Amino acid sequence: MKKTGKRVIPGLNLTMGVTIAMLSIVVLIPLASLAVYSSSLGMKEFFQVITRERVLSSFYVSFITAFVASAVNAVMGLILAWVLVRYDFPGKRLMDGMIELPFALPTAVAGIALTSLTSDQGLVGKFFAQFGIKIAYTRIGITIALVFIGIPFVVRAVQPVLEKLDGSYEEAAMVLGAKPAVIFRKVIFPELMPALFTGTGLAFGRCLGEYGSVVFIAGNKPYYTEITPLIIMSELQEYDYASATSIALVMLFVSFLILFGVNAIQAHNSKRIKGGNS
Repeated sequence: MKKTGKRVIPGLNLTMGVTIAMLSIVVLIPLASLAVYSSSLGMKEFFQVITRERVLSSFYVSFITAFVASAVNAVMGLILAWVLVRYDFPGKRLMDGMIELPFALPTAVAGIALTSLTSDQGLVGKFFAQFGIKIAYTRIGITIALVFIGIPFVVRAVQPVLEKLDGSYEEAAMVLGAKPAVIFRKVIFPELMPALFTGTGLAFGRCLGEYGSVVFIAGNKPYYTEITPLIIMSELQEYDYASATSIALVMLFVSFLILFGVNAIQAHNSKRIKGGNS
C-alpha cells in the first residue's frame, strides 16, 4: 500500500517561490552587487582601498565603539530585562514599551536629540563639561548613541527566557542554603547566557552598520570620530562605487561572521534543551 503524505499547509511550491523571489530581490541581489562592483578592482587595488589609513581608522572607531556599546548593552540589558520580569511597579508597562523606542524612532531624530543633550550647552553635556569631560563629537558620544540603538536587542532576547525560567530550581537552591549571588551565578545565568550572547551579537551587528544616529553626534573628525558607514557614503558621493563596495564588503563579511556565531549559539542551545528534555 502506497503511503501518501498530506501537507499541513497547502501551496508549498507557490509560497516557496514567493519567498525565494522576495529574498532574492531584498537580500541576495543587493549583496551580489557588492561582489560585482568590488570585482572591478583587482586584488591589489582592493587591499589598497581597505588598508588606507583613513579607512583603517574608521574600522577601528566603528569596531571599538560598537564593542564597548555592546558590552554596556549586555550588562544594562540584562538588568532591564530582570527588572521588567521579576518586579511589579507603577509604570512598568510604559517602561516595557519604551524599550522598543529606538526601533520606532527615526535614527536621525535620535542623533539630533542625543547631540543636543550631550553637547557642551546641553543638559547632560553641560554638567560633564564642568569636569573637563566632553561627550558630543567624541568617541564617548558615539558609544552613547550606539548603546541607545542597541539595547532593545539584548532586552528582547533575554526577557522571554527569564519569563519561562522554571522557579523550582531557584527554590531548591534556596532550600539547600545557597546565597542569592550563588543562585544567580550557578542556576539562573547559565540559562540566560545563550540568549544574552544572541542579543549582544545582534546589537553589535546593528552598531557596526549604524549611520543616522551616529553621524550627528560623532562630529566626523578624520582619524578620530569618523565611522566606516560615513566613509562609504563619502565614496558614493564621489561616485567611487568600487571603493565604496570594497569597504562595504569588509563590513558585510564581519556581519556574516556575527550572524554565524549567533546562529551557532542558538543551535547549540536548542540541542542542549532537547538533550535535557529527552
